Amino acid sequence: MVAAVTATAERTTAARGPRSVWADTLDAAEAAAPPRTPLDGDEQVDVCIVGAGYTGLWTAYYLLQADPGLDVLVVEAETAGFGASGRNGGWVSALFPQSAELMARESGAAAAQAMRRAMRETVDEVGRVVEAEGIDCHWRKGGTVVIARTLAQLQRAHAEADADEAAGGAEGVRFLDARQACEKVRISGALGATFTPHCARVHPLRLARGLARAVERAGGRIVEGTRVTAIAPGEVRTERGTVRCRSAVRATEAWTSTLPSSRRDVVPVYSLMVATEPLPASFWERAGLAGGETFSDFRNVIVYGQRTADDRLAFGGRGAPYHFGSSIRPDHDAEPRVFDALRETVRELFPAIGDARFTHSWGGPLGIARDWHASVRHDPRTGLASAGGYVGDGVATTNLAGRTLADAVAGRRTPLLDLPWFGHTSPRWEPEPLRWTGVNAGLVLARAADAAERRRGRETPVGGLLGRLTGH
Repeated sequence: MVAAVTATAERTTAARGPRSVWADTLDAAEAAAPPRTPLDGDEQVDVCIVGAGYTGLWTAYYLLQADPGLDVLVVEAETAGFGASGRNGGWVSALFPQSAELMARESGAAAAQAMRRAMRETVDEVGRVVEAEGIDCHWRKGGTVVIARTLAQLQRAHAEADADEAAGGAEGVRFLDARQACEKVRISGALGATFTPHCARVHPLRLARGLARAVERAGGRIVEGTRVTAIAPGEVRTERGTVRCRSAVRATEAWTSTLPSSRRDVVPVYSLMVATEPLPASFWERAGLAGGETFSDFRNVIVYGQRTADDRLAFGGRGAPYHFGSSIRPDHDAEPRVFDALRETVRELFPAIGDARFTHSWGGPLGIARDWHASVRHDPRTGLASAGGYVGDGVATTNLAGRTLADAVAGRRTPLLDLPWFGHTSPRWEPEPLRWTGVNAGLVLARAADAAERRRGRETPVGGLLGRLTGH
C-alpha cells in the first residue's frame, strides 16, 4: 500500500501544471498531508460519486448530513480540489451562467425568480457550513464591485442596475458613481460601477480540502489516484476496480469531456490567473478593497480579482484558446501571452502597484454547456445523476447542485427539485472542427468588441453578435 500511495503522489505531481498561489498558501498540515489511498479492488456502496471537486464533495456532505448511515464513496482521479475547485478566483457569488431574462423566457418569471433567490441564499449557506465545520478558507462576505471604464461599459452598468430596480431590487444591484466606486476600489479611469452584496471571498483550495475533511468526518470515504473509465447504471468502472452502487453521480465538470459517453456534453475552456507577492499597507490604502470585496469590470473578455487574506492581489481572466478535440493537458494551464496580458491589465488598473513582483501564474479548465445553462439531472430508473456546466461561476452554484443532487438521490421531493435547472438537458456541442471554430470565434469576437468600444466609446454590433453566439 505504501508503494501505491507513492505512485499516486508521483502521478499527481506529474499531472499538475503551474502551481497556484492557493496551493502555496495552504496551512502547513494540509500542505504536508499525503494523497489519500486509491481504490483497492471492487467495492459495493450505496452512492458512488465521481469527482472530488466542489460538486462531488457538497453532494456527499449533504447526503451524509441527512442520512449518516449511507455508504458514500467519492472517487477522484487526482486529489480533492485538483480541478477548477482548487484553482479558481475564490468568488462565492450568486452569479448564474444563464441570464435571468433568458431563463424567464424559457421557464417563466416565477421559476427564474426562484432560481435567482436560491442562488442568493446559497452564498450564505456556504458561509454557514464553513463556520459550522470550522473550515479555515478566509471567508469574508464583502460583495462584488464591477467597474465601468468606458462609456459603453457605463451604459451596461446603468442598464444592469436599472433592470434590477425594475425587477424589485431582488439582486441588490445598485449603481455607484465614480466617487462611490472609489470608496470600494480605486481603479484607474473608473467612471462608475455596480455593487451587489451577494458575494464572498474565499481561498478556494482551502475550502475544497476543508470540505473533503468534513465529508470524511461525516462518514464518507474518498479515494484518490483512481481514474474512472465508465459510468453506467449500477456501477462505476475504474482502472483499479469496479464500484457497484444504487446511485452513481457524475461530478466531473470540464473533465466530463474525457468520458467516452460524454465527450460533447461540455467544452473545457481555460481560465488563467496571476498573483502578486503580499503588497504593503501603503498600496492597499490607495487601492481599497478594505471590506473583502471581489472586483471585475464590464469588458467582454471576463476578468475577476480579489485581495487575498495575506494581502496579495489575485487576478484572472479568460483569453486562453479552446484546444482542439476538447483537449485537457497540464501544458494548457500555461499560456505566456495570456499571463503577460493579465499582468499588464493589473498594472493598468492599479498604477500604484509599481514594480511589485508577480509570484504565481496558473490556470485550468472550466466547463461550458452548449446553451450556457448549468444543470442538475437525476434518473430514478437508472440511478444516474450529474451536475455541471457552471461556466466558471461554480463556487456557490456547486453547493446548490450538491443539495439538489442529495435530495434527488435520496428520493426527497423538495422545492429544490422544482428549480428550472433541475432536469434541464443542454444540446450537445458540434463535432470538430466546428466546435473549435465556434468557441475560438467567440473569443476573437469578445476581444474585438472590447477594442472597438475603447476606440469608439460606445457599444458596437460586435457585442450583439457575441451575445447571439453564446446564447445570451
